[in-house]
Amino acid sequence: MKIFSAFAFILLLASCKNNTEEEITTPAAIASPQVLNYSIVNIFPHDTASYTQGLIWENNTLYEGTGLYKESKLRTNDLKTGKANKSIHLGDNIFGEGITILNNKIYQLTWENHIVYVYDAKTFKKEKEFNWPYEGWGITHNGKQLIVSTGGSNLYLINPKTFKVEKTVGVSDNNGYVENINELEFVNGFVYANRYQTNYILKIDPSSGTVVSRADLTGILEKNNFPPTDDYDRVLNGIAYNAVTQCFYITGKKWPALFEVKFN
Repeated sequence: MKIFSAFAFILLLASCKNNTEEEITTPAAIASPQVLNYSIVNIFPHDTASYTQGLIWENNTLYEGTGLYKESKLRTNDLKTGKANKSIHLGDNIFGEGITILNNKIYQLTWENHIVYVYDAKTFKKEKEFNWPYEGWGITHNGKQLIVSTGGSNLYLINPKTFKVEKTVGVSDNNGYVENINELEFVNGFVYANRYQTNYILKIDPSSGTVVSRADLTGILEKNNFPPTDDYDRVLNGIAYNAVTQCFYITGKKWPALFEVKFN
């Protein structure tokens, strides 16, 4: 009986050791983001009065949401001139943020006002408002859900009818969580995002939050004979995708140019 007990004890220890080893096993490290190269296809003028927060190409039309108190607008732009074809002012006490279009509705975030505006995409008539408890930064959609960023490292997948969070995904790369996720664009299963106060555009797998590749647009203005942006706030921000040409429109806050680029 004592021999059996000792044998059972040894088996128990071995079992505990194996269980412990399994518990502390760590997953494979996240690979460094690949380099996302780009080439410039065209350069168009951009209104330097527009503090760009959101950019959308829909039905052969360029939509833009702009920010700053007393200056925030929702507008459509003439691609060739950069001037507004249609524009509405949000109000002096509203700071506009990102925009997206889903099911013929424009969703526009606000920064600290905790309001989400919903408009008819054709008429710009406001149809409803939602309350959003966090800061609003970027917004896009996957065809069913809205995807929202709030300046941290999370992407929130939102029910468009209720604006309630259905899922939260943390964005990370090989160095850990990636903060300052800003303006968003969903393209072919991936989220492209400006990282605020950097020259990077991140390509994110929304199922895992992993940054799979990264484009560095440092010096894109200077390399194309535009003056550099010394202003702290006049940074890269604005991503729209043209599914017909498979090109992106890229700009920045109060930039003089909008770049049509192809990522490869």
